[in-house]
Amino acid sequence: VQLQASGGGLVQAGGSLRLSCAASGRAFGSYALGWFRQSPGKEREFVATIGWSGRNTDYSDSVKGRFAISRDNAKNKVYLQMNSLKPEDTGVYYCAAVEVPPDETWGYLDMARYDYWGQGTLVTVSS
Repeated sequence: VQLQASGGGLVQAGGSLRLSCAASGRAFGSYALGWFRQSPGKEREFVATIGWSGRNTDYSDSVKGRFAISRDNAKNKVYLQMNSLKPEDTGVYYCAAVEVPPDETWGYLDMARYDYWGQGTLVTVSS
């Protein structure tokens, strides 16, 4: 699976952005997906994850209630809708994927569980 993230940019605090991640390859519907970010001077951290069916999602406490992850298995895409953006949301956002068995309906918070990574897209939130 190859992943290509897009949609980053410069936005003012309080604004919104929608990130997209397009996947190539087969069996997209059997992959759990995640978004991670790396802010300047910090380690990469978990943002959001979604199970293969799209029913189960999880978020970091710092983005819960502001961000929403979704997926379209027919289009091989995963999205991250980011609202009420804050300067501390600034960073490079990465999408990640891992193939999971059918009974594993949740995604993973641990980046070590993911096998495939996109190249990242930069989000800058100005105050």
